[in-house]
Amino acid sequence: MNDVRTVSDTKRAFYSLHTRPINSIYRRVVEELMVETHLLIVNSGFHYDPVYALGVVTTYDRFMQGYRPDQDKVSIFNALCQAVGGDPQVYRQDAERLLAEASSLSPEDVVSKVRESTEPTDGLVGVLRGVAGNSSFKYSRLFSIGLYTLLEQMDSEMMRDDARRNAALQSLSDALNLSPDKVQKDLELYRSNLDKMTQARAVLDDILKADRKKKEERAKAKEAKPDDEAIATPPASPSEPS
Repeated sequence: MNDVRTVSDTKRAFYSLHTRPINSIYRRVVEELMVETHLLIVNSGFHYDPVYALGVVTTYDRFMQGYRPDQDKVSIFNALCQAVGGDPQVYRQDAERLLAEASSLSPEDVVSKVRESTEPTDGLVGVLRGVAGNSSFKYSRLFSIGLYTLLEQMDSEMMRDDARRNAALQSLSDALNLSPDKVQKDLELYRSNLDKMTQARAVLDDILKADRKKKEERAKAKEAKPDDEAIATPPASPSEPS
């Protein structure tokens, strides 16, 4: 008997946990992230790690910017994690812990520490050493987004310079025994999709603003109409006595 959960199982679980409708331009984002995490979780070679968690959190938060109603973002994220058997609080806590640690490091520090020793250590460097030393590590796009987010936290200025950013990604990929080309390709697609989402949100904002303006104009016109009719129609003259 095959007990592996299907994508349909995960989708059913998600929509039983989050029952409100999802706004149109965000629905595809949510479902693609749901399918991506599902396919990883059911893969026997995959093991959860905090960098992956940071990738999930970052992807969700950045693509869901501007979602309304705002309070639904928490419900959707929780449902996404729970639908694949994850704990949303653990994802958030692991992501925050890595970001806090990364803020006091540089990309060069991390690469050096990962390479210099195989002795066990805690925290970010320990996680990355575990990846580097695992020949069967299951790489994912979400893991690469986690790495990218860590580099942004370490040196945001460097990440705005194409040459320096690519060099840092190359060094870190090499230190982790990952394919630099694969990492770069996945991150180029990630940045491109973020740009497209930003553009889609701008278009949606313009549509909503235009719609609000039309509604306000109609409301003002409706309020002014009784006064206009009163001016246009003078009161009837009193009847003359017979």
